Amino acid sequence: MEITKKQNIILSNPETRDFLADAFYSETDNKLPLVIFVHGYKGYKDWGAWNLMAEKFAKAGFFFVKFNFSHNGTTVEDPDNFADLEAFGKNNYSKELSDLGVVIDYFIKDPKVDDQKIILIGHSRGGGISIVKTFEDERINGLITLASVDTLDRFPDGASLEKWKNEGVYYVLNGRTKQEMPHYYQFYENFEQDAHRFDVEMATEMAKAHLLIVHGTNDESVEVKNAEHLHILNPNSELFLVENANHTFGAKEPWTEAGLPQDLNTVTEKCIDFINLKM
Repeated sequence: MEITKKQNIILSNPETRDFLADAFYSETDNKLPLVIFVHGYKGYKDWGAWNLMAEKFAKAGFFFVKFNFSHNGTTVEDPDNFADLEAFGKNNYSKELSDLGVVIDYFIKDPKVDDQKIILIGHSRGGGISIVKTFEDERINGLITLASVDTLDRFPDGASLEKWKNEGVYYVLNGRTKQEMPHYYQFYENFEQDAHRFDVEMATEMAKAHLLIVHGTNDESVEVKNAEHLHILNPNSELFLVENANHTFGAKEPWTEAGLPQDLNTVTEKCIDFINLKM
């Protein structure tokens, strides 16, 4: 089966700035469910094995989209590196939700897409963003979280928060690239100003979409109890735990092997089965 890949499509968001998206799909006369992958913190659309995952979804009969958030630190000219740390520092949840809305609005109009079947797949922090967006946007009728956080209130507190406020910026070391990645205090202010909107717990409880919660039991970044908590909040959800899987289900950057890592392959097949069953 031939897969069409349209990569580095430029999307414009007047509320943020231009960013890139990819679409993977099989050539068919049938309208395809739209699956949108939402990357996480220090993530980007071409990280690790995400392209292989996209191909697997496309072969399974989905119109699969992945994209870079406008302020994730990459640029239109350099989508594979954190070439704009200033933009990274100016990112916030409002911008990410706005970008995700632009992605949905753009691809739902594609004649190959079945606009009655829209599914978000959010990884890590992207899971929290996807949960909030699913609650806000009734067009979304499927939601899958991969190693998702159960709250977006993941900020320093106490003296660390006060120091951040006074200095205006704090830095986090990127272990892979060795870059000191800035976070400006506006990020916290944006959260505080609209904390009710960013309430992942409330959005999980209220979301009407079919929900699959996937997590590795050996996640080093987001503890598995986050997934168990989301499942408790939404008892109609399905919880799928992958024994001994880590935060990225075996993938890493760069990913040089021809196939998906075993755990991510298992997760992808589970997601495909879930969508086919529920949608």
